[in-house]
Amino acid sequence: MDKSIFQPYEDEIQALEEEIQLLTEKYEDLRQESTFFSDEEILKSIKSFQSETQEETKGEASPSELKAQLESLETDLSFLMKFTGFNFTSHSKKTLEKTRNRTVQKHRLSGKCHSVSFQLEFQLLEMQNNEEVSAVVSDLSIIMESREDSNVSKFVSSSEERGDLLTFFRSLSTYAEWYEHRRRTFLHFKAKYPDVVTLPEGLWGDFIILRNPKISGFELMIVWKIHLNEEGTTIPVLDLLPKVPEQVVEKRTSSVESIPGSFRSALRLFGIEAAIENLIKVLASET
Repeated sequence: MDKSIFQPYEDEIQALEEEIQLLTEKYEDLRQESTFFSDEEILKSIKSFQSETQEETKGEASPSELKAQLESLETDLSFLMKFTGFNFTSHSKKTLEKTRNRTVQKHRLSGKCHSVSFQLEFQLLEMQNNEEVSAVVSDLSIIMESREDSNVSKFVSSSEERGDLLTFFRSLSTYAEWYEHRRRTFLHFKAKYPDVVTLPEGLWGDFIILRNPKISGFELMIVWKIHLNEEGTTIPVLDLLPKVPEQVVEKRTSSVESIPGSFRSALRLFGIEAAIENLIKVLASET
C-alpha cells in the first residue's frame, strides 16, 4: 500500500485547520502574552493586531461571505477526516514560554483512526529567525489502543524517541486501514456464506473458521495478523491451519497437507479476497 497517497490529504488537513483557527490562535497568543509582557507591551500588541486585521479585511469579502467560506472549509475538513479515517475528539494547548522569537507550547491530542484510539502529549518549540520559522517536537508521549500490541509497543517507543509526528500519523493511518479492511472482509464472507464462515472472536478477531456442515469435525482456520514494525511499516500476515478428522487424514493425507501451501500460492496470485473466496467454494463443494 503506497503511503505517499496520504501526503496530499495530510497537507490539506493541516492547511485547513490553520486557516480555520487563525484568528482564535492570535487571540489566544495575545491572552497568553499577559504572563510575560508589561501592560504597555500588551496594548501595543493589541493595537498592532487590530491594525493588521483591518488592513487584511479592507476591500475583502463581507461577513456573510466569510461565514460561508468558513462553513465550506469546515465541510472540506470533515470530508478529509472521514476519507483518511482520522477523527480528532479533543485538543488542548498551553503556552509555557513566549518571547519575541521563541514559543514553547504543550499540546494534548486524542482521537481515533478508524477503530484504533490514540492519545498524544508533546511540547512544540517554535523559533523564528528573520522570516524563517522552525518547529521541534519534544517530550512526545503516545498511548495507543491496539489488539496487536506485541509489536505496536516497539513502534510507539520508537516514535516517541524520534518525535516524528508526521511519520506516526502516516503509519497509524495505514495500520488502522488494514484493520478496517480485515473487518470488512470478514463481514462480507460471513454475510455471504453464513453456513460456512464462523467468527469466534467477532469481526475484530484475527481469524475465521470455515466448516463444511456435511463433513463433521473438518475445519479450516484462516489466521490474519496485522503487524506494525518499529519503522512504521504495516505487514499483513495470512496463513491457513487445517483441522482434519483422523478418518479423513488416512484417506487424503497428501491432499490435506497441500492445503496451506495452495492457499499461500493463491494469496500471491489472486489476493486476499479472491483466495478466501476460492477456498470457501472448494470447501462448500466437498461432500
